[in-house]
Amino acid sequence: MGYKDIITKDILKNIAYELSRYILKIDISDDIELIDKEFTRVEKREADLLFKNKDEIIHIEIQNQNHNDMAKRMLRYYSDILFEYEKYPIKQYLIYIGKNKYSMQAKIKRDKILYSYDIIDMKQIPCEEFLASSDPAAVALSILCDFEGKDKQLVVNTILKRLQELSEDELSFRSKLKMVEILSTNRDLEEQVKKGEEMLRVDIEKMPSFTIGLERGLETGMQRGVTLGKKEAQKNIAKSMLEKNLAVELIAELTKLSIEEIKELQNN
Repeated sequence: MGYKDIITKDILKNIAYELSRYILKIDISDDIELIDKEFTRVEKREADLLFKNKDEIIHIEIQNQNHNDMAKRMLRYYSDILFEYEKYPIKQYLIYIGKNKYSMQAKIKRDKILYSYDIIDMKQIPCEEFLASSDPAAVALSILCDFEGKDKQLVVNTILKRLQELSEDELSFRSKLKMVEILSTNRDLEEQVKKGEEMLRVDIEKMPSFTIGLERGLETGMQRGVTLGKKEAQKNIAKSMLEKNLAVELIAELTKLSIEEIKELQNN
C-alpha cells in the first residue's frame, strides 16, 4: 500500500507544522508558505510536502515502503526545486512510516556527485511528544512512533482518549480515528485499536467510528422497529440520531438514507 492510500495531501498539509516541529526540530515561522508545485520532466511528479519557511525551502517525502531508487528520486526533486528556488537553501527529508526496517540509501557518491538527504524512521521517535500535542493529527501519528517499552494497549487507549478530547465534533474525531485504524496496520496494532475503541464505552455521538456507529444504530433500530420493514427501521435509527443532534451528513452515512429523507424526518 502506498503512503497516499494512507495519508492524503490535505492531511499532510494540515500536519506540516507538527511534522517539522516534533520530527525535524525546525523552528516554524508564523508565515509558513506551503508550495503546491507539480514538477514535469518525462513524467509528472508532485512533492509530498514542500514549503518555504523563513529563508529556506523544506521538502518532505513520506515513504511507506523501501525503494531502491529513493536516493536518485530525491536528487531529481532537489534539482527541480533548485531551478525554481535557486536563491534559497534547500533541506530535504524522507520520513519512513513502513513496517519493515528501512534499507534505503541516504546519499549518492559517485563520479563527481556528492549528494545526501536525511531519513527519519518514525519507529525510532518517542511517542510522548506527539501524544502531548494539541493537534489531533499529530496525536494520530503517534501510533507510528516508539512506545518505548510501554504496554501497547495502554498507549493505544491513550491515543484514542486524546483524540476524543481534542476533536471539535464527531466528524473530525471519526476522520482521525479512521487514520489511526489505517496506520495501525503498519505496526500490527489493529487488535489493540479495536479493543481501545470498545473500552471507551461511549455513546454514538462521542464514538462516531463508522463500524461501531453502524452496529449500534442497527441494534437500536431492530429493538424499536423489529416488525417494520428495512426502510422504517432505518428511519427509526435516523430519528433517534436526530434526537441526539447528530449531524445530518453523519446520519446519512450511518443509515444509508438520503440527506433529503433525513431532512424530511427532521422537519416532521
